[in-house]
Amino acid sequence: MLTETLSAARDMGRLNEIAGVLIRHGFGDTVRRLGLADRLERAGHVLRWDHVADLARIEPPAQVRLAMEELGPAFVKLGQILAGRADLFGPEWIAEFEKLHSHVPAVPLELLRPQLREDLGGEPEDVFARFDTEPLAAASIAQVHRAQLKDGTEVVVKIRRPGITEVIEADLRLLARLAALAEAEVPALKPYRLQQLVREFVKSLRRELNLAAECRHAERITANMAPLPWIVIPRVHWAHTGERVNVQDFVGGIPGDQLGLLTPEAGFDRTLLAQRGAQAVLKMIVEDGFFHADPHPGNVFYLPGNGIAFIDFGMVGRLSERRREELLQLLLGLVERQSQAVAEVLLDWTGDGHGINQAQLETEIEDFVDQYHGTPLAELSLGQMLADVTALLREHHLGLPSDLALLIKAFISLEGMGRGLDPGFHMATEATPMLQDVLRARYEPKALAGRAWKTLRRTLAVAEQLPHDISRLLRNARRGRLQVNIELAHLKRVGDQIDRAANRLAMALVIAALIIGSSIAMMVKGGPTLFGMPLLGSLGFISAVLGGLWLVRAIWRSSRERDIDEAG
Repeated sequence: MLTETLSAARDMGRLNEIAGVLIRHGFGDTVRRLGLADRLERAGHVLRWDHVADLARIEPPAQVRLAMEELGPAFVKLGQILAGRADLFGPEWIAEFEKLHSHVPAVPLELLRPQLREDLGGEPEDVFARFDTEPLAAASIAQVHRAQLKDGTEVVVKIRRPGITEVIEADLRLLARLAALAEAEVPALKPYRLQQLVREFVKSLRRELNLAAECRHAERITANMAPLPWIVIPRVHWAHTGERVNVQDFVGGIPGDQLGLLTPEAGFDRTLLAQRGAQAVLKMIVEDGFFHADPHPGNVFYLPGNGIAFIDFGMVGRLSERRREELLQLLLGLVERQSQAVAEVLLDWTGDGHGINQAQLETEIEDFVDQYHGTPLAELSLGQMLADVTALLREHHLGLPSDLALLIKAFISLEGMGRGLDPGFHMATEATPMLQDVLRARYEPKALAGRAWKTLRRTLAVAEQLPHDISRLLRNARRGRLQVNIELAHLKRVGDQIDRAANRLAMALVIAALIIGSSIAMMVKGGPTLFGMPLLGSLGFISAVLGGLWLVRAIWRSSRERDIDEAG
């Protein structure tokens, strides 16, 4: 408790800044509804409410994006992640989130020197044969400098900004509190699962802050890409790599956003590049279950000989074996227009939704897939189909699991890059043979035997534990310690109402008894008096009046709360 109190006090200044930014960008009503204004003003902070109307004419998605940019790295990163949640936000929101960039002025090298000396074991000019003082790029978490090792290898040095961890950790604490507060105070936000989103974001951002973890991701994907020699992942130089700095080979290809340079005269085959990129992506996702989750053009380079380099593995996605099998069924169902298969997978993914009409959802999914019957495979846009499916789920207030939302975002982005290289590129055409091969391999006798053996081992483990569990259950039952807990939210609410009504009825009976008893006491002569009246009778009447006032107030408050609930 003491730690939480100290943390809250330490974060109060930042909370004041956040509330001020929200107010400036037209979210003053949200600040009030969350109770932030009252809390901050009680703590002595003054919020400025003037000039709020200046931004009221901007659409809410743009207002949120501008506020996130002003709030700094953690909020910008959150917005970038939300750009991949088309299952929760409409196109106008996604378009604004995709505009978020974390480019900020670089930190001067002199301010980086103390941290670099500690991490590298010496001055950068001494550790490297050459170290460029001007950075190649600067973002909110880190900046990149070119350098050369003593053996002549050209490298890039990625340096985390000093003090950024403390700032981000404070924002993550506040985001967790704000998410819980928003879900409690604004019921309309519940479908967005804010607390779950923030928990996933916290894990992702903490991994991204660890620059050594990024290098471990890169080496894992390097090993996975060994069968595809045209895919290049920069080599890590571990002698100079740690949590706050990493050193990797410099990639000198053509950036993914400069497609005009990929000409036949320069030796590039754009159709071949699109096909090779698709093969790499499908291998990462379908075969390996470990993929680059931020594949925008700035993280892709095209190399001589039609090679492709991927960089920056701070954000990666992971898919379990079960998820990959479900994904295979979904993609094949979309490609082969098997509506029932698509509906079954999506209903499994969103089966925890409450209050949805599953029959209606299944019908809509089947209608959606059926519209593609007769469409040539080469004309299908697999990315667009996935985007349309997520939009359909969003209409039913159903969110995908976070790993799948990240995957679909990456898949759509990569298909867009493929079409940028080659307008005739179709992911469905590239994906079908690989999907069928992988699915066929899963049902080979060896693979089936392996899965059967795993299932048998799990079953035997459960069976071995079962007698002990049954024995413990019976022992608890004999001792009268067996409990069955059934939680029914509506029934609990009814029980609470009955309990309150019974308490009021009991109070009313007590008041009536006091009035009758006091009246009898007033008739008794002699004994102590109060203002010339029998003491016991007077005290009884006073107690009855006080009890009556309490009862009236309780009834009034209950009626008022019921009216508010009905209005809400």
